[in-house]
Amino acid sequence: MSTLSITAVIVALAAVVLVVVPMIRLYIRFRGTRIVTCPETHETVAVEVDASQAAFSTLENLHLQLRQCTRWPEREDCGQECLSQIEAAPKDCLLKSIIAKWYSGKTCAICGKPIGDIHAFDHKPALLGPDQATLEWSEFRPERVSEVLSTHKAVCWDCHIASTFRRQHPEMVVDRPWRPPKQ
Repeated sequence: MSTLSITAVIVALAAVVLVVVPMIRLYIRFRGTRIVTCPETHETVAVEVDASQAAFSTLENLHLQLRQCTRWPEREDCGQECLSQIEAAPKDCLLKSIIAKWYSGKTCAICGKPIGDIHAFDHKPALLGPDQATLEWSEFRPERVSEVLSTHKAVCWDCHIASTFRRQHPEMVVDRPWRPPKQ
């Protein structure tokens, strides 16, 4: 390989590092559902930033735009002033961060096992409602997160699955009293 070819490869790699890597970081930083307070109604809303557009801006000239809002399509022409909340604290208003912070240090309301850290590819912990039924997060609208966190308890995945099976198939469940093991 000639010196010119090696130089071209080095320049291309430098371009990738200097341009593409910051774009990927911006995309990752601004993707996901966020919970903000609507400046117009002062109500909690769930929004999503157009992360692709944010990735093509620069940190010095960051341009954020909403891709989705729970007040749309009725109020799609709003001024998007809520973006200042996201710019100020992008991680703090991220729904995943809010939920993970709430679960931190909690134990399962059914078995008492520590919930532990929530990972992207693991089974997610669930919730125990006031009616003692377990629910997954997908069963709630994101903008209701504050209300749900104040009325529900943390439940591990195993107890959620067992509780759901018990609720959906009571004819297949046999309750036996617990007996200590023989020694």
